[in-house]
Amino acid sequence: MLDILNKFNEVLWGDAMIFLSIGIGLLFTVGTGFVQIRLFGPMLGQLRSGKDSARGISSFQSFAMALGGRVGVGNIAGVATAIYFGGPGAVFWMWLMGFLGAGTAFAESILSQTFKEEVSGEYRGGPAQFIALGTGQKWLGALFAVTSFIACCITGPSLQTFNIADSMKIAFGVPPIAVGVTVSVLFCIIVFGGVKRIGKFAEIVVPFMAVAYLIITVVVLAVNFANIPAMLALIFRSAFNMEATFGAIFGGTVMWGVKRAVYSSEAGMGTGAIAAAAAEVSHPAKQGLAQAFSVYVDTLIVCTCTALMILSTGAYNVAGADGETMIIHNLPGIGEGAGYTQAAIDSLAPGFGGAFVAIAIFFFAFTTILSFGFYTDSAVSFFFGENKHLKKIQLAAKILSVGMILYGSVKEADIVWGLEDMGVGMMVWTNLIGLVLTHRLVFKLLKDYERQVKDGIEPVFHPDALGIKNAGLWNKINSL
Repeated sequence: MLDILNKFNEVLWGDAMIFLSIGIGLLFTVGTGFVQIRLFGPMLGQLRSGKDSARGISSFQSFAMALGGRVGVGNIAGVATAIYFGGPGAVFWMWLMGFLGAGTAFAESILSQTFKEEVSGEYRGGPAQFIALGTGQKWLGALFAVTSFIACCITGPSLQTFNIADSMKIAFGVPPIAVGVTVSVLFCIIVFGGVKRIGKFAEIVVPFMAVAYLIITVVVLAVNFANIPAMLALIFRSAFNMEATFGAIFGGTVMWGVKRAVYSSEAGMGTGAIAAAAAEVSHPAKQGLAQAFSVYVDTLIVCTCTALMILSTGAYNVAGADGETMIIHNLPGIGEGAGYTQAAIDSLAPGFGGAFVAIAIFFFAFTTILSFGFYTDSAVSFFFGENKHLKKIQLAAKILSVGMILYGSVKEADIVWGLEDMGVGMMVWTNLIGLVLTHRLVFKLLKDYERQVKDGIEPVFHPDALGIKNAGLWNKINSL
């Protein structure tokens, strides 16, 4: 099974995916006039503005929930994996995709807000809705809903729980099945409370865990300050194939940097856009700006923290083109993954790294699992939104997620990573195609937002005035 998965993922995450991800990021970066730089101030402003309502959550809660989904195992184990297969230069390509991905996240989030719907008294939306309603290609929207269900209900919870269980076993000797049961119980307590409970939990926990991770990074870099110039030079030389040591794996440098950036930040994947649709805002562009900033936090801050800790301390290995021969072998016996980050932090105080990383992985991965619970609800709502048995169907999906949480706690790593790469890859392909088909709407919506700001009025979205169809919920919102 693993060989089949790997071959399928090689095709799914091949050169076409790399070029399409970069191309979409460039399209929305250039097409919006570098919105992720030009409107950086309003990005921060959106995090402080807006309140929740009976139907939606606040802009900051939506930001925190999406960030909780973005900041997960990929920020620790995923970054280490990119370095293992792609060398230090993969970090540069992660940075580039973080910057371009902010433009992509802006686009998918503004579209999700535009075409959001009200289901059982709560806002629901995302790529499935904006593809179906924005292009008229309902089959393509349905395909995204199916792939997001697979990735968020089935494969995603397994991967996140596996990493929690593995790190807890190594650090504290906790049996994996005990971790699976604990995570399952906590998942039920929070997710069964609906989007508002998820949003409030994320609002408290996500900023705390990000700040704690940043603080430990600053301490590691301060201790290894003398290594920073050489480390940065190595990243840039390797990124452009100017470091002979890593010349044989240059193709992997780009591929793994882009692949893990997409997986970590979720920009282009479309899941953050599902959280964006749940927010209560007066104009879709506001949530687009908030979600663009969440990509900065994920990739340019949290992922960078992991990469700099690993590289500044030399706590990493790099595999050759065959995946077996070692180019760099600083950590004998430690495979790619969270062990690199543990070793980096252990350089401060032996034994501390394992405990800290285990706790960090728990919070990072658990908030991601919670976000997956909401994303799964949204996928189910796309198909059964008008069905009187919707709540029962969503309950069945949650029970399936609990089963996958337990499964992931005891399954081997290679299988779990392979399944998740497959699920995420299918989502990315569907979402990116949808973005290509709806890109003109993004530019129209941003122009409308900026025109109102320039006129000194609070931006309010009126779909009929812009000739945008299938966004009728906004007429109801504006009449309240």
